Amino acid sequence: VVVLVVVEVVVVVVDVTVLVVVVVVLVVVVVMVVVVIVEVVVKVVVVVVEVMVLVVLVDVVDVLVDVVVEVVVVYSQACARRAMASFCSGWFLQPPFFQH
Repeated sequence: VVVLVVVEVVVVVVDVTVLVVVVVVLVVVVVMVVVVIVEVVVKVVVVVVEVMVLVVLVDVVDVLVDVVVEVVVVYSQACARRAMASFCSGWFLQPPFFQH
């Protein structure tokens, strides 16, 4: 009878130990899965933020290029007008061309 009780106690202790190990393993697996999911979500968020920053930078560069092109065009037109005005008022009206 005592041997049976001891065997029963050992069986219960082994069962409880196995249950505790299984629960701990399950908790570890769940934690690992959650960590992997969080890593993937963080990587996706980082990629999305990088793409958004690149889009904003491309927009800013586009605006800057438009401004520079506009300034160059306006400056070129002003230089052309100034050159034409000085050519017409000065050099073209000087004696060899204007004498008849």
